[in-house]
Amino acid sequence: MMKTKNRKFNIIFICIIFSSFYVSTAQDYRFGKVSKEEIQQAQHPEDPDADAAVLYREVETRFEYSQDDGFYILTDVFERIKIYNKEGFDWGTKTVNVSLGNINKEKLTGLKGYTYFMQGDKVNEEKLTNDAIFDIEVNKYLEQTKFTMPNLKAGCVIEYKYTLKSPFIGNIDAYRFQEKIPIDKVHVRFMSPEYLNYKMHQKGWLSMDIDQSSNSRTLSQTGMRDVQFTENIYDIKMSKVPALQEEAYAGNVDNYASSLKFELEYTQYPGSTYTNYATTWEAVSKSIYDTPSFGDELNKSNYFDNDIDELLKGVSNEDEKMARIFEFVKNKMAWNSYFGYYTNEGVRSAYKDGKGNSADINLMLVAMLRYAGLNANPILVSTKSNGIPLFPTRNGFNYVIAGVEKDNQVHLLDATNKLGEINILEREILNWQGRMLMDNGNSAWVSLYPSLPATESALVTMNVNDDLTVSGTMQCRYTGHYALSYRENYGNIAEEDMRKKLEKNKTETEISNIKFENLKTLSEPVKLSYDFENFDAVEEIGGKLYVSPLAFIAQKENPFKLETRNYPIDFGYSYKDRYLFTINLPEGYKIETLPESTAFGLGEGKGEFRYAISSAGNKIQVSLELAVNEPFVAVDYYGNIKKFFELLVQKENEKVVLTKV
Repeated sequence: MMKTKNRKFNIIFICIIFSSFYVSTAQDYRFGKVSKEEIQQAQHPEDPDADAAVLYREVETRFEYSQDDGFYILTDVFERIKIYNKEGFDWGTKTVNVSLGNINKEKLTGLKGYTYFMQGDKVNEEKLTNDAIFDIEVNKYLEQTKFTMPNLKAGCVIEYKYTLKSPFIGNIDAYRFQEKIPIDKVHVRFMSPEYLNYKMHQKGWLSMDIDQSSNSRTLSQTGMRDVQFTENIYDIKMSKVPALQEEAYAGNVDNYASSLKFELEYTQYPGSTYTNYATTWEAVSKSIYDTPSFGDELNKSNYFDNDIDELLKGVSNEDEKMARIFEFVKNKMAWNSYFGYYTNEGVRSAYKDGKGNSADINLMLVAMLRYAGLNANPILVSTKSNGIPLFPTRNGFNYVIAGVEKDNQVHLLDATNKLGEINILEREILNWQGRMLMDNGNSAWVSLYPSLPATESALVTMNVNDDLTVSGTMQCRYTGHYALSYRENYGNIAEEDMRKKLEKNKTETEISNIKFENLKTLSEPVKLSYDFENFDAVEEIGGKLYVSPLAFIAQKENPFKLETRNYPIDFGYSYKDRYLFTINLPEGYKIETLPESTAFGLGEGKGEFRYAISSAGNKIQVSLELAVNEPFVAVDYYGNIKKFFELLVQKENEKVVLTKV
């Protein structure tokens, strides 16, 4: 009997010891409780290559009430981040958007932060101070609070917290559950009163368990009766969230991160009528158009009418009118780099000052085109950095361009880009579709992708030399977005910088005698010619020469490396490349083997590759064609695209074998 009692006592004692050990070593996610183990962690256990990791993220949104303001939102944010190396320092800077209304505005309070690091065997901390916090005015509807954590160093841990007070109950930012770095633990809680009904929109491919519950809540009001209501609670917890893997042709990969958005569907207060906020794209479009800093700006013309009359004197052709007005606005106006679809200073002031945001400039452009008798309308756009607007919301857009309907086509114009052409938009704006707003109240989706592909045509003459080098000349012609890219990258740099840029991705190649044409003439294709010498296209083995017929033009590796991919392929625009090679062989050698000619496609006309090779005497001719016909390809085709580029790389790197005569 005594033995049994002792055994029970021992078991209890062991359990107590184990429990104490567990509590003492369990991770503490309270603010300020960073452990030595977190700081000393050399790499992430699940993702050793990660530059940083979110150790803990907690976001709680709740509603409070005041007699003057009604319901308003308080969102508490707390985040702890481990930085493994200097490449992770970017995660030590945070930007918080603060929205502004005509009367009310959001307010950020309680911002605190610390950087933790080891000094000897002791945990040291350094506090975030006011001189590292900056308020930036983006436009009259948006401010940003930006802060950088102090004393960032490899291995440190940072944490910060703040509260955002918002009167905008219909404008709640999406909650993010995935980043480009791993997240160890994330907890989001959304609590809303019964009078406000929200529907949820999930994005991303990670499964998300949402625990829904409710409780009774009472808000006490000074000098007033208490406010009692049922509070709906949504709890979402996720652990060991993998980093969002970025790969080639992803566009803005953040568009595909797992997130959750709460959208106000309706309100029904006691004793009040039901108010529906669930909206449509038509309603969103109308509300934006009816805003004075949008629609009213389109109706003003007396600040430019004399200038446009003079500009178009004697011109009756609509294409010429469109081109002249477009160039006039580009030349007169300077973009201040601010996005937006509402004017900041107003078109009249912007015209006078010669500068403005994207709305000041492009709404002005629409007004001028309409004044000239063209069927012009503004087109709302979401830039790639802003994401893809998946459901009706004003926040889905952050930019505006001009569109001219002519000959059953909508011509796209963005006068903020001085190097832009009609239907050639900056890559940042090539984001799915835009919403065109007509003055009759209607609206429609418009594709932002160009109807014509960017083209590269190249003639290459190449000599295989006795010293195992190849030398020759290259003549290229570029149109569309290729031409835009060359104008942006080479339009205002010295020849030596041009040479360095051109040589950058051409291994073992020296370039000389560079000549550009039409870098400043936007209506013409960009032309480029240069001489080259390459040092790794020929290899001698056992008395035979192994020649890479495409030299530095050959694509060396497949850009698609993931086994599986969870987001679509965004090429930006369709394109067609064509190369014609003439290769002069050295004296005393003959062809032993040539690669085979081949052709293959992506399927359904999405793309094709053609490789044709032939020889005559001591010359080899190669024709190479690559076409990608759809700029945006669904993820279902990833396997085909990966295989397509795998075959392309193999073919482009095959050798011609020469033997001595």
